[in-house]
Amino acid sequence: MRFASVVPDIPARALGRSFDYLVPEGLAGQIEVGSTVLVPFSHRDVVGYVLAVSDEPPEGVDLARVLPVARVLAAPAFDEAGADLARWMAREYACPLSEAVRPFLAPGQTLHVRRDSPDGPWVLVCEKSGPVDERWVRLAEGAEGFVPRANASRQRMVIEALRDGALRMAELSATLPGASAAVSALERRGVVLVEERRRLRAAEQTTLSSAAAVRPERLTSGQQGALAAIERARKARSGDVVLVDGVTGSGKTEVYLAAIESALAAGKGAIVLVPEISLTPQTLGRFRSRFGDLVAVLHSRLSAGERFDQWDLVRQGVARVVVGARSALFAPLLDLGLVIIDEEHESSYKQDSSPRYHAREVAARLARLRGCALVLGSATPSLESLLRCDLGGFGGSRWTRAVMPERPGKALLPRVSVVDMTQQFATGRRSLFSAPLMSALEGVAQRREKAVLLLNRRGFANFLMCRECGCVPECPHCSTALTYHERGHALVCHSCGRSWPQRAFPDPSTRCPNCGSRYLGAYGVGTQRVEDELRMLLPADVEVVRMDADSTRAKGSHQSLLERFDAADCAVLVGTQMIAKGLDFPEVTLVGVINADTTLKLPDFRAAERSFDLLEQVAGRAGRGGRAGEVIIQSYWASHPAIQAVVQHRRELFLESELADRREGGYPPFARLANVLVWGRSATDVRSCCDDIARELRVRVEGHDGWEVLGPTDCLKARVKDRARRHILVKAPMESDLGPLLSSCMAEVPVPRGVSVALDVDAFDTM
Repeated sequence: MRFASVVPDIPARALGRSFDYLVPEGLAGQIEVGSTVLVPFSHRDVVGYVLAVSDEPPEGVDLARVLPVARVLAAPAFDEAGADLARWMAREYACPLSEAVRPFLAPGQTLHVRRDSPDGPWVLVCEKSGPVDERWVRLAEGAEGFVPRANASRQRMVIEALRDGALRMAELSATLPGASAAVSALERRGVVLVEERRRLRAAEQTTLSSAAAVRPERLTSGQQGALAAIERARKARSGDVVLVDGVTGSGKTEVYLAAIESALAAGKGAIVLVPEISLTPQTLGRFRSRFGDLVAVLHSRLSAGERFDQWDLVRQGVARVVVGARSALFAPLLDLGLVIIDEEHESSYKQDSSPRYHAREVAARLARLRGCALVLGSATPSLESLLRCDLGGFGGSRWTRAVMPERPGKALLPRVSVVDMTQQFATGRRSLFSAPLMSALEGVAQRREKAVLLLNRRGFANFLMCRECGCVPECPHCSTALTYHERGHALVCHSCGRSWPQRAFPDPSTRCPNCGSRYLGAYGVGTQRVEDELRMLLPADVEVVRMDADSTRAKGSHQSLLERFDAADCAVLVGTQMIAKGLDFPEVTLVGVINADTTLKLPDFRAAERSFDLLEQVAGRAGRGGRAGEVIIQSYWASHPAIQAVVQHRRELFLESELADRREGGYPPFARLANVLVWGRSATDVRSCCDDIARELRVRVEGHDGWEVLGPTDCLKARVKDRARRHILVKAPMESDLGPLLSSCMAEVPVPRGVSVALDVDAFDTM
């Protein structure tokens, strides 16, 4: 007898474990670790996932009460190591075990049980992507001697069409009406063969000229040292971590490529994560130019069918290198030799829905389970990674830092200057562009070069404000000012996504909702406004490309915009933070930052670090080719250490003050931080529930050194989508089991109906 340990797909914290089931003899060969099955649970059938299979009966359980598995719904999607990783994620990030399993499942798989009415029957809903097979027709070996009857003209036409090679049945039928019957007749006579062949749905391609990975004649000394450190970590097979700390343009991608080549030669595969979907066209192009069809791509902009095809190529062992965003970490690549996380400092590696994992931490655990190496690459490493390297290890793994301080060849770091916008304003200049930046843009146009302008704000203006009473129109569903978008003259809430035509908000006459004045002015700067002013100020033959969340909504839009910028003779790329990372265009000689203060003044302990990372990263887009690069940063806070560190290319100017502040305040990387978020339509219920959770947390941490509970208090966005929001922050020592404590606390606190609670361990977003 065989038994399966199954976790029901019921997202309840009370069901945080797996349950034992009997494997019927008829299903013995079909049920493996990672299979999706249908099992009886609490007087109904539910979908479940197999986490273990054993010949030994479960201890302390009456075998007569062990129910059998009803049926198998899907083939295995993960193995024992994947099951162990899912259990660790559920414990570490305080989420239900079933939710920790879902990232491992095949793309497009939605299997659940539901009923349409309270008294109705439970119905299994199966929605899943699968392979697409096509019928191909080709001539058999004995076809040469076959002569159709005189009146069999269709058969003769089919044979003639197939003489140049096999054809899809669909193509044959489209060009020769009635070909299907002729093919059937010829197949019965052994003249043609009809085969089923797998069709791969369109995978992402790129035509970017900068996407080819040209192999350098020799590596720099920094690249050689980094590659040697990665090789040692991979051969150690103990989950060691190498932080590749290289300045922008130092050739980290070439180090990744060389390390993967070595891993492939040893029979191992690799997973490569990038923080933004906009980076995948260039990254994918470079990896495919080196490794060809061994590369699979996984990210959310692909359709479910396309993702399934790429995922299935990995599961079959056809693809050995996986490139993608955060979720690509869970690809079913078994012989794993390397996990590479590029731009590891990016907050986009933190999942914002359950399971709220951080890709860096999960990758480190995966590396230990698989016995492979983890490579973290960045020009601005996170403070957590830098501290772990200084300590020499973390979580049972050895952490080392490989420094790459120079750019290959003759390329030099760009010259960075900061423009104090208070002085520009004092001289009477009211333009978005300071005099130095405007002069530099005109020089780019004259020399037929390219420039990148960063503005961390989309829309035309940040907000509208009444010039008479100062009222700012807010979203009626969120505590957020509406952003004005000139294209379409719409007011848009960037919290809930709702939009209103300007003439329809707050009334048809476009009056102030407070005093009725018709004088509403647009304040602040958005990417649309920057784009419009550039078109007016620069010559008509300068291509202006805007890249933000609004212009990249459609599938393939990231790639098409980058290809448009790449193909232009002279162009300016205007965008939000998605243009600051990883893009490599040698023709870019100027980078301008419209307002460096956008993120500096946020009420977030990571604000300075995020600002430094963003400025340093976008500055690195300049001067990556043979021409010198220039960076101009416009700021009202030019003396801030984060800005001065970028200007002087001295990271220590920022680190000294930032680390001192973090240590004194007890914030990461010197402590762990969890954000307990509570929201619901009833503000009273939300407040009561949040108070109960805070009270229970304080009881549990009382007397424990290094623990602190802050709050509860309203979130910075106190209302989103008509729901009140409050939160609690929990600080804990680095070695603490923060996730289990939060889980046990929530098990004791009743949550009112209509109220939701999210436990975000190692939180990045506290607003």
